[in-house]
Amino acid sequence: MNLPPSPTAYSYVPSPCVGVCRMNDATGWCDGCLRTRGEIADWGKLVDRDKLMLWRRLTQRRKEGSAPVQWPDS
Repeated sequence: MNLPPSPTAYSYVPSPCVGVCRMNDATGWCDGCLRTRGEIADWGKLVDRDKLMLWRRLTQRRKEGSAPVQWPDS
């Protein structure tokens, strides 16, 4: 019997990782993507709805000026 693919196997939500993987001790966030260690570790287990909610939090962190690194505009 074959099991169905995991809910994230066909995810259309891209990872927020920008390849700048350095944790900021002051904020507790990655300097590149602004995620916490827990958010980074959980990414692969999240369903698309939860990934989108995390993207909203990251966008808010950036808007509030908490971001040490500016993301490229898309």
